Amino acid sequence: MMSAAPIQQNQSASRELLYVNAAVLILIMVSAFATIYSTHACRALYTQLQVLESSQWYLQEDYGRLVLEQSIWASHRRVENVAREELGMGVPDLAAYKVISQ
Repeated sequence: MMSAAPIQQNQSASRELLYVNAAVLILIMVSAFATIYSTHACRALYTQLQVLESSQWYLQEDYGRLVLEQSIWASHRRVENVAREELGMGVPDLAAYKVISQ
């Protein structure tokens, strides 16, 4: 006749194996969902990066135009024309110069 002890040990080992398998299955599922979440977050961040890079490109383009416009408005020829035509300024005569010494 068989004793009850080996049967209990076999059932206990079987139960432990079931718990280990359940734990491994849970870990695999958690890992799968973490991978899915990580992939989704990566794609969302990459989309955001592309939007920001596009915005950066447009801003750099605008900045280049503004620098060009600033250089045109600040050119010596334009400043001289505005001074002569709009402000009525001109180069003073040499006779109008006065040298002051200390």
